[in-house]
Amino acid sequence: MLTAPVRTDPVPVVSLTEGELHFYHREGYLQIPGLLPAMAVRELHEEVMYVMSQIGGWESSKLKQSNEYLAGGSLDTFIHSPHLNDIAGQLMGGPSSLYTPFTAVKGPGGGTFHFHQDNNYTHYENGMLGINLWFALVDMTPENGCLMIVPRTHAGGQLESENVGDGHRAVKHEPKDFLPVRMRAGDAVAFSRLTVHGSGPNHISEPRVAYAVQYHRNDAAYLDRDTGKRVTLIDNPRFPIALKPVEKISIPVGKVDGH
Repeated sequence: MLTAPVRTDPVPVVSLTEGELHFYHREGYLQIPGLLPAMAVRELHEEVMYVMSQIGGWESSKLKQSNEYLAGGSLDTFIHSPHLNDIAGQLMGGPSSLYTPFTAVKGPGGGTFHFHQDNNYTHYENGMLGINLWFALVDMTPENGCLMIVPRTHAGGQLESENVGDGHRAVKHEPKDFLPVRMRAGDAVAFSRLTVHGSGPNHISEPRVAYAVQYHRNDAAYLDRDTGKRVTLIDNPRFPIALKPVEKISIPVGKVDGH
């Protein structure tokens, strides 16, 4: 049974410092420790695992994703947090809107997830106008497949990528140096759509549970692969279904953008 929904914004008001903003734009990522309080972490973890129980097949998955969440639940409040939206806007330098949220659960024995840029999927004209706010809902270490980031790769712009099967894409040249992002439950890490990242295998007996909320700046646009036309995201949301909660979780069809 799910816990009662969070009725107030679980994300505190955060005013990022000039140093933090400079670090993000220089390195392509920023860790924000302790952004979620313990109670919110417990409620979100419980609801994410409920979603996993409904969609099935996550137990040995290298990464199981769903962008569905229940109306009135903890995820609903969290995903539509004005305070989280404000953090995204501070980092991107302007008002922002929700792009898509999704679970990021790796079962025990789940394998390595390839290095990629989120912009390898939906191609923003400017990948710095999109951001991924990625939350640990359990402690993250290299032992359970923590996120791995390659700092400053955003400075190289859009990199060549290749299809590695099952609808996923990877950067063509595997990075040799990367940063394992060790996190405590409740910590967040923000990174741009051009920042190369992946994750290692989960070697422990418990699932690695994370949640991602992606935003775009309100002047962002992407190039439609089929038509070649420029599409503004504020007027034409890429994933309109993911912007609204559902009454019942269904088995996902297709792939979630970015992973």
